[in-house]
Amino acid sequence: MLGRWAGRSGRVGAGAAQAGSAPPPPPAHPPDRAAPAAGCARPPRPAPPPAARPRRGRAACSSSSSRSSSSSCSSPAAAPRGSLPGCGKVGGGGRTRAAPPAPEAFASPRRLLTLWVNMDMETSEKIQGSGILQLFASLLIPQSACTAKVANIIAEVAKNEFMRIPCVDAGLISPLVQLLNSKDQEVLLQTGRALGNICYDSHEGRSAVDQAGGAQIVIDHLRSLCSITDPANEKLLTVFCGMLMNYSNENDSLQAQLINMGVIPTLVKLLGIHCQNAALTEMCLVAFGNLAELESSKEQFASTNIAEELVKLFKKQIEHDKREMIFEVLAPLAENDAIKLQLVEAGLVECLLEIVQQKVDSDKEDDIAELKTASDLMVLLLLGDESMQKLFEGGKGNVFQRVLSWIPSNNHQLQLAGALAIANFARNDGNCIHMVDNGIVEKLMDLLDRHVEEGNVTVQHAALSALRNLAIPVVNKAKMLSAGVTEAVLKFLKSEMPPVQFKLLGTLRMLIDAQAEAAEQLGKNVKLVERLVEWCEAKDHAGVMGESNRLLSALIRHSKSKDVIKTIVQSGGIKHLVTMATSEHVIMQNEALVALALIAALELGTAEKDLESAKLVQILHKLLADERSAPEIKYNSMVLICALMGSESLHKEVQDLAFLDVISKLRSHENKSVAQQASLTEQRLTVES
Repeated sequence: MLGRWAGRSGRVGAGAAQAGSAPPPPPAHPPDRAAPAAGCARPPRPAPPPAARPRRGRAACSSSSSRSSSSSCSSPAAAPRGSLPGCGKVGGGGRTRAAPPAPEAFASPRRLLTLWVNMDMETSEKIQGSGILQLFASLLIPQSACTAKVANIIAEVAKNEFMRIPCVDAGLISPLVQLLNSKDQEVLLQTGRALGNICYDSHEGRSAVDQAGGAQIVIDHLRSLCSITDPANEKLLTVFCGMLMNYSNENDSLQAQLINMGVIPTLVKLLGIHCQNAALTEMCLVAFGNLAELESSKEQFASTNIAEELVKLFKKQIEHDKREMIFEVLAPLAENDAIKLQLVEAGLVECLLEIVQQKVDSDKEDDIAELKTASDLMVLLLLGDESMQKLFEGGKGNVFQRVLSWIPSNNHQLQLAGALAIANFARNDGNCIHMVDNGIVEKLMDLLDRHVEEGNVTVQHAALSALRNLAIPVVNKAKMLSAGVTEAVLKFLKSEMPPVQFKLLGTLRMLIDAQAEAAEQLGKNVKLVERLVEWCEAKDHAGVMGESNRLLSALIRHSKSKDVIKTIVQSGGIKHLVTMATSEHVIMQNEALVALALIAALELGTAEKDLESAKLVQILHKLLADERSAPEIKYNSMVLICALMGSESLHKEVQDLAFLDVISKLRSHENKSVAQQASLTEQRLTVES
């Protein structure tokens, strides 16, 4: 979820570490588990019974006895045998094969529910044939004294996965949705439970509720009841939130429908008003996690005070599970730049730094997981330009200084987060110059030294990412070269990990930009050039292959050295530069053509055979004849043609392909530089024809 790349002008930020860094999704809840009663402690997360395999973020409506409006927060699987209707699944955690109920069973609601909640498919089919469900439909409308009891029974029956479709087929959805207009709070409560449980993991149930217009009525209730804080109303709000959760879970179109109905501002308001109610708060968080995955929800969330409410709630939590639930909401929301800034302004970063400080020395599994989540979220917040700059504070901010202290840490997660944070801070020249002047390069090189032999690949990648970004400003290049960054980076030349290879290549390419001496020194390094030629054939890793080609070209372009060209020719690099000239990316085409022109001008004799075997002349003809070729590509292709005329064999190829016909047409090109070069090239070809 958090797999994003940050950067400007080709800069990258925390992409590698973001992959997989989002907190794990919350376990989903089978029917009637996700909305514990108001005032009840949240039950532990038991393993679900086979009938209700959990899925991410799913909520359900809490059970409630028809005798009162109180909801049960007990786990259905743990309910004692013989418990009253509404208290969950009867019997142990296992299933029993039940025969269809005899007529006398209707006199005993407890026995009826015991049979129905635990029935299998075969029994379900027999129940459907009995007409009992159709009887329930007739008992719901018109509303009577037993309506709430009937709705309660339907809610309990719908806990069984085999009974949800039969409930739809029996026509129960329409009368249940009509009951949502009732003024009786108990009827509303039981109706909400029934609809929520029928929707749980049921496409048919959701579709029927959708067609009956149930979602809009429930949202209207949430709006009208939002400000009422008495316990009974909060139970009803919790059930309604759970019903909407089951209705839309893992269904993008229904989630989008709820968003368009304006459910997000209402849920945020609920969270703020009822933050003391644990059950309702949890249900709001689960609903947020469900909706926040949709990109269309981000704008609505950003228009509310969700950041302030979540941070306020986060500060109150001391239990790991509760903080984990909030993290699950924060991670997808923080992908939005506007919300990033809101979270920073609300004080989330200070909370994250405190967690890191508290957990860094712990070896408990939960603490290690929370440390990772907090530090990863910190890096995610830095992906936004405004939030990043606010936290940088000219390089003197408390947050920036704390992040710097993570780099020399012995904790790999903090080393990783620290290096990625520096890479994200290094997204503009001013920040880069400040950090280099204040010794960040030495810290990063020390970190790399600790991970040379069998080191942590993610830390290597992060540190190289930071060095690459820092090397972009012109004034930093010479400083970083004199600090020994090239030597530090070359230690990873043996790496077989594509992410490390990619960043290594990018860092070297940035360092030698306009640095002739450094480019020549690297270009004469036979081991480096041979490795580059090898990586130019890494077709399984397009990024590595592209960066290898670009670095080969850069070594020639920035050094303009005959020795460098000879090294590249001897290592078999010419064919890759010729292939690079056919790249789909104009910038790579142009870099290749400029490098090839320098080769032709400085060492044509050495490279002649390789250029001929790579079919350079034929490629140049295609580039000039192709109307889609960019002006700079046409211009540099003609410059290269002129340079190739010094080779007898290549000259003959040019004559055989009738270049004059193609080039004469370019004299009227709309780009003046192309037109002028066409005239010069035509004259040269005519003279030497």
